[in-house]
This record gives sequence, C-alpha cells and structure tokens, in this order.
Amino acid sequence: MSRAAHRFRALTRDEHGATIVEFAIVAPVLGFMLLAAFDVAHTLYMRAALQGVVQKAARDLTLESGLVTANQDALDEKVRKQVKALANNGTVAITRQWYRKYEHAAASKFEPWTDTNGNGTCDGPAGSTPGEPYEDTNSNNRWDSSGGNFSQGGAKDAVLYTATVTYPRFFPVYNVIGGSRTTKVTASTILRNQPYGDQGVPVVRNCP
Repeated sequence: MSRAAHRFRALTRDEHGATIVEFAIVAPVLGFMLLAAFDVAHTLYMRAALQGVVQKAARDLTLESGLVTANQDALDEKVRKQVKALANNGTVAITRQWYRKYEHAAASKFEPWTDTNGNGTCDGPAGSTPGEPYEDTNSNNRWDSSGGNFSQGGAKDAVLYTATVTYPRFFPVYNVIGGSRTTKVTASTILRNQPYGDQGVPVVRNCP
C-alpha cells in the first residue's frame, strides 16, 4: 500500500473534531426549539396572570360602587398597570357587557326572542301573524342580537368582563417561519352584580 493511500485511510478513520461538527449542526435547531418553548411558556404565564387580574377586577365591579363610571375607570386602569408590569409595550383593550341571565352571557345572547321560523333572526309580521316576540332589555324599541349592552348593567345582571392584551413577542422565533410578530392574549369572566336593588324587567315587544 502506498504512503498516500495509507494516509487517506488514516484520515477517514480520524474522529477528532467530530463532536464539534455535530454540535454545530444540532445547536441552531436546539436553540430555536428553546426559544419557541420560552415564547409559549411566557404566553401561558401571561394568560394565567391576566385571568387572575380580570377575576379580581370583575369581583370589585359587581359591587354597587361599580356602577360609578369613575370607579370603573379606576379599576380598568389598575388592570392596565398590572398588565404593563408583565408587558410594558403591550396595549390593553377592556370591554364589559351585561346580560339578564348567565346563560345569555355565555351565549352572547343579549335580547332573547322566540325564533318561530328558526332562521336565527327576529322577524317582523307576516300577513296577519305578528312579529316574533323579544325582550327589549335596553328599552330602545328594537331587537338587538348583540351590542347595546356595553356597560356594567344594574342589580343582579350578569356581566361579561373581558381584557385583551396585544404585545410584540419577546422571542421573535416566529419571524423565521413567517408567523405573527405579536401575541394576543384574552381573559374573560362572567359575574353577577350584587342584589343591591331590583333587577330591571324588560318589556316584551314584537319585531317590526
């Protein structure tokens, strides 16, 4: 065997530096997976923390003092400050919607009606048949499938309190795969206002 062939065979058997090469191949993938895991973990932590803040604020709002706009603004600002402590460059949007019953709040069904024809909307009269009856909860003389209830409501009303936080991702790994640069986390809860008075009784009307 020639000297050149002997050196080539020795070179093919030489494993010095193989670990470094393998690490150079694996390290970027491992680093990407770790960053993705950190991003998911932070999002889960943000969701859990936001849910706790929302629960506390909603409980305070169910008191009779929660009807005062200034108190509502103060509680909303408290929620924003606590969220800013976790994501100081995030934006916070807060909404509150009231319903007469829990089941209506869960289904986002503001003014229930009798859907006689099953088409999902409150229809007006057909011939001699009157329009479908509905509960005019906000007394505006029209049927509202949703909306029209963006406030704290009154005594014994069920309130859906929602906070949504949008902030840039702390670990921009999703940019590599074309994902969104921002994260949106939402937390909500439904609580009933305390019975500090009589609950309003809606007028039953027929859709025009």
